[in-house]
Amino acid sequence: MSRIGKRPVVVPEKVNVTIADRKISVKGPNGQLEFSHNPGVIVEHVGSEITVKPVDASNRNRAMWGMTRTLVGNMVIGVTSGFKKTLEFTGVGYKAAASGSKLTLNLGYSHPIIYELPEGVSAKVVKNSIELSGSSKELVGFAAAKIRSFRPPEPYKGKGVRYSDEVIIRKAGKTGAKK
Repeated sequence: MSRIGKRPVVVPEKVNVTIADRKISVKGPNGQLEFSHNPGVIVEHVGSEITVKPVDASNRNRAMWGMTRTLVGNMVIGVTSGFKKTLEFTGVGYKAAASGSKLTLNLGYSHPIIYELPEGVSAKVVKNSIELSGSSKELVGFAAAKIRSFRPPEPYKGKGVRYSDEVIIRKAGKTGAKK
């Protein structure tokens, strides 16, 4: 039994949910999200709750049961309050600037990196941190991972781009020859 799949998704009053065939559409104050679920699960909208059930007891359908419930729950949270990821960058001369849907990053290379944000994701730069926000958890996480990949944190001095809650385990480095 899926412990996650058994729990229904509570739909707030300001959110409109439409289920047609295998397509789920969730519309709220922060936008609209759509998702086509696996045919191995049944998604029902009754009153102010969305329930997900597997078609049969096969391992694949039971795996899709919990995942589908989580994705639908993330859609409801996304259109009501949204998702945020914060990245911090550390290094001499490292800086970032956001203008519209473009993020310009100077991360110690000979050229600036211009990253086009996915549609639905916005960025705000404050001192040495970048705050990404949007209604889709998948897109916000993808954009954060892509930005981090331009200059991942290194273990010796801690320079690079990291998540705000990420802990970098530092290494000692060379100690030099003893005489």
